[in-house]
Amino acid sequence: MLKEERQRTILTEVVLHNRVLLTDIAENLNVSIDTVRRDVKELDAEGKLKKVHGGAIALGFTNYTPKNDNTYALTEKTVIAEKAVRLIKEGSVIFIDGGTTCLELARAIPSKMQLTCFTHSLPVALELLNKANIEVIFVGGQLSKDAQMAIGASTVYNLSQIKVDYGFIGTGYVDAAFGLTEFDWDIVQVKKAVMDASKKSVLLCISEKLNSQHRYKTCDINSVNIMITELNPENKQLDSFRNHDIHLL
Repeated sequence: MLKEERQRTILTEVVLHNRVLLTDIAENLNVSIDTVRRDVKELDAEGKLKKVHGGAIALGFTNYTPKNDNTYALTEKTVIAEKAVRLIKEGSVIFIDGGTTCLELARAIPSKMQLTCFTHSLPVALELLNKANIEVIFVGGQLSKDAQMAIGASTVYNLSQIKVDYGFIGTGYVDAAFGLTEFDWDIVQVKKAVMDASKKSVLLCISEKLNSQHRYKTCDINSVNIMITELNPENKQLDSFRNHDIHLL
């Protein structure tokens, strides 16, 4: 595979999943880790992604701005956010996860709406602080510099002390048979805690992530109450999810 093809593949994986590991990319491309490391270093120098220890992250994932700069599949994520907002009622208590799709939800919530929102994501918290009628409660803990969100035992414990009407979560990978998965064990533990703290769990997921999986399992697909994609709920791409106890929006 030519270098240009490898780097296109790396960029696609990074913007789709927000974060990738060098070992995974090397295995998928059947090349050495050193080759992938050089590619990532070049892409970082060109300002197309950010190189981190053992992997790479998308620029839109790590650099919060008030605008939607560097957000992959922005149109699709905006559609998902608009669908999700319709679930939120005046006076609700909700949780919004980290990630670019959840950030679009935070942006889409009307400023006049009164509600309480818990989050462990710094970008989501900063976005919501601009809305005068929303009470923002940051769920603290150890801060992940890459993901700009709180993780670890303190975060999981703090989540165990609350119960929200809706927990809006994102995921790196989702499959009808294998459920929700991630490559980061700490992120998995926080997502589990969010789901336990939610009366209803709502997955926000662009369709490109469907039928993908990774190492660590967050939950079975049936543990999610509602899944929102940019697709029409009757779209054939969602057929594999129809036999499960999950509502499609």
